[in-house]
Amino acid sequence: MGAHEAIAWMLPSLGWALLAAVVLWGAGTALRDASIVDPCWGAGFAVLAWQASARIDAPGPRAALLVALTTIWGLRLAGFLLWRNWGEGEDRRYAAMRSRHGRRFWIVSLGTVFGLQAALLWFISWPVQAGQLGRGDWTPWDAAGTALWAVGFLCEALGDWQLARFRADPRNAGRVLDRGLWRYTRHPNYFGDFCVWWGLYLIAVGGGAWFTAASPLLMSVLLLRVSGVTLLEKTIAARRPEYRAYAERTNAFFPGRPRPRREDS
Repeated sequence: MGAHEAIAWMLPSLGWALLAAVVLWGAGTALRDASIVDPCWGAGFAVLAWQASARIDAPGPRAALLVALTTIWGLRLAGFLLWRNWGEGEDRRYAAMRSRHGRRFWIVSLGTVFGLQAALLWFISWPVQAGQLGRGDWTPWDAAGTALWAVGFLCEALGDWQLARFRADPRNAGRVLDRGLWRYTRHPNYFGDFCVWWGLYLIAVGGGAWFTAASPLLMSVLLLRVSGVTLLEKTIAARRPEYRAYAERTNAFFPGRPRPRREDS
C-alpha cells in the first residue's frame, strides 16, 4: 500500500479520535477540569494501535510488535499521570487558560485543548498505524527500533519514578533533583519519549511506512520547543531558585556529562 492509500486508510481513526475528544470535553466541562485529557493522551495511542490492528486481515508479527510496544508505553504513561494528578485539581496550564478566557473557556477548550490533542494524537500515531500494514520479514530496522524504544521507555519510566520519589520527601520542597538520570539531562522523561517514538518509527520503516517520518519529527518539536522543555522551563526557575545553577551545568534534553560548577572551573 502506497503513502496516499495508507493515509486514506487511517482517516477513520481521526474521526474516532475527534469523537472521543468531544466526549472528554463534555466531561471536563462538567467537572471544570480540563486536566482529564492528560491521562488519556497515552491511552489514546494504545486505542488507535488496537483499532488499526482490528481493521487488518490477519495482522502479522510486526503489527503485533507495534501494538504491544505502544500499549505498554501508553498505559504506563496514562497510569502514571492519573496517579500523579489524582486529587490535585486542574493543572496550572489549563487553569491559566481558564482565567485568560473566562466564560468562553468552555467552548475555546473544545478546539485548543481537546480537539487539538486528538488531531495531534492521530497524526503522531501514523507510524503505529501504517507500520502494521507491512507484511515483510523482520529487518534490521525492526531490531534497531525495538532497541531504541526500550532505551526510551526505561529512561521515561525511571525518570518519572525518580522525580516522584524525590517530590514525595517533604525535605525536598523547593529543591531541584540533580541525581540519577536527572544528573545528565534536565528532562530524562522527555528524552525517553523522544526515543520511544523514533523507535516506533524505525519499526514502521521496516514495514515500508517510511513516509510517516513527519510524525516523530512533530513529536520532537513538541517535546523540545512547544509543550515540553520550553513550556516547563518558563516558570520553573522562579519556583525553584536552585534551577538556574542546575541548568548551567546540565544538558536540557540529550544526556551528557555534567559541566563543572562555575566556582569549580
